[in-house]
Amino acid sequence: MSHALEVGDQVEATRLPSAASRLGAEVAKFGTVGALAFVIDVGLFNVLRATLLQDSPLTAKGISAVVATSFAFLANRHWTYRDRARTGYGRETVLFFATNAAALLISWACLATSHYLLGLDSQLADNVSGNIIGVALGTLFRFWVYRTWVFPEQPEALAREQAPAAP
Repeated sequence: MSHALEVGDQVEATRLPSAASRLGAEVAKFGTVGALAFVIDVGLFNVLRATLLQDSPLTAKGISAVVATSFAFLANRHWTYRDRARTGYGRETVLFFATNAAALLISWACLATSHYLLGLDSQLADNVSGNIIGVALGTLFRFWVYRTWVFPEQPEALAREQAPAAP
């Protein structure tokens, strides 16, 4: 009986670092994709805000977010979450873009509050509210939804991975 407990304790002890390691790798990949998408989003937002859409910061943010989201979907699907079972390209695409639409609403709410309600309408203020505060809150939301619903772990794959090795 005590040998079985020891083996169980050993399995549990190796499972925890393995899970932490997987989560760390996932966060690193998600962060890399997010950083690149952020550069695309902020860069395009500022080009549009300074040129064609000077008086339309929300439209500029919407366009830049769609372009950055398209990049992020492909990178996350084919790199960050490539080891997860596919649940259907259409399903993943719809959930991914819906999640990013919700995150965009978070960013827009921050930008609209700052720009229109508080009267902080400089390009710097728009960047702080829309691209720092809004994106940070949206990123936390996206990470949780991506790993929970968009690219979920399959229960049978988890069970196989966590099963103790045969003696």
